[in-house]
Amino acid sequence: MMNPLVSISIPIFKCEEFIENALLSVKNQTYKNLEVILINDKTQDNSVEICQRLISDYQLNNWKIIHLEKNSGLSVVRNEGISNAKGKYIFFLDSDDTLFPDAIESLVKKAEETEAEITMGEVEGIILSSHKKTDVFPINCKDDVLEGNEKILQELVRGGFAVSSWNKLILLDFLKSNSLYFTPGLFAQDSLHTFEMALQLNKVAFLRKKTYRYYLHQNSVIHNREKKHFDNWITIAEKINFHLLSEKNSLRRKLILEFLIHFKADTLQMNWKAQKNEQLWKRSYKAYRQLGSLSFWDYFSRDYSGKLKKQDLFYRLPVALGYRFFLWRFNR
Repeated sequence: MMNPLVSISIPIFKCEEFIENALLSVKNQTYKNLEVILINDKTQDNSVEICQRLISDYQLNNWKIIHLEKNSGLSVVRNEGISNAKGKYIFFLDSDDTLFPDAIESLVKKAEETEAEITMGEVEGIILSSHKKTDVFPINCKDDVLEGNEKILQELVRGGFAVSSWNKLILLDFLKSNSLYFTPGLFAQDSLHTFEMALQLNKVAFLRKKTYRYYLHQNSVIHNREKKHFDNWITIAEKINFHLLSEKNSLRRKLILEFLIHFKADTLQMNWKAQKNEQLWKRSYKAYRQLGSLSFWDYFSRDYSGKLKKQDLFYRLPVALGYRFFLWRFNR
C-alpha cells in the first residue's frame, strides 16, 4: 500500500478544555505521513498556547497554525484547511473530539483499495458527564462500497450515512476540482456540504470499525441551538431548493425533493426541542412553506412513500394550523 500524505484540519476556537486530547490523538496515530493544519479562528482563550506548547514539546515539524485576522466561523476555517492542504486526502477533526489510534491508517488502506472519493468509519459517542458510550451517527448502508452517483444520492436520502463533515477521509482533488467549499456564514454547514458532495460523488467506501470519538457535553452545538442556527437551516433549505429547481434529471430531482422534505421535518423537530419558542418555530415553518414540496399528483404516485407524503403534508398547512398539529404530534 502506498502511504499518501493526509492533511488533518482542526479548528481552534474556545476549545482549551479539549484541544490537548484532540491533538494527542493525532500525534499518536499509527499512520505517520500526516500534515496537521490548525486554524485559529481568533480565539480568546488559551487554546493557541496549548497547541504551540505541544508542537514545541514534541517537535511536530509538519504541524502549523494559521491565524485568521478575524473570527469567521467554522465554514471559513474548513475552507482554509482545504486551501492550505497539500495531502492526497483531507480529514476534518473537531477540536473537542478524538481519533482512535489506527483511524487514519485504516481509512487510508480502505480508500486506496477502493479508490473511493470519500471513506468513512464508525463513530463512538461518549457522554462526557458520565463517560457512558453510546452509538451515534451510524452507518446504515448495507454495502461496504457505493458506486454510481444516483446510488450514493439515494443512500444519503435514506439516511444510509451521516451528514457530518468530520470522520470522512476525503480525496482533496475531488473537493477542489468540483469547487466543493463550505458556505461562509453558516453554523450548521455539514448537512449542506455533504449534500452538495453527494451531488458529485461517484464512489463512497465504509469502514466497519470505530475511527472517531464524538464527545457530548454541555458546550456541544447540539445542546446550544438558537435563532442563528434556525436561520442557518432556512438558508440551507433554500440552497437545497435551488439545486432542486436547477436539476433536469427526473430521478435526481425526486431524490433532492425527498432530501429537502426530510430536512424540513428534521430541523423543525430540532428547532422545537432546542427552544420551544412558538415565534421562532413559526418563522421557520413559514419559510419552509415557500420551498419545494410534493405536487397534487405526487400524492397519488407510487414513486413516494406514504410516510414521505404525510411528512410533506404536515409541513405545508397554514402556519397556525401547522403549529397546533405539530404540537399535538410532538406531545402525544
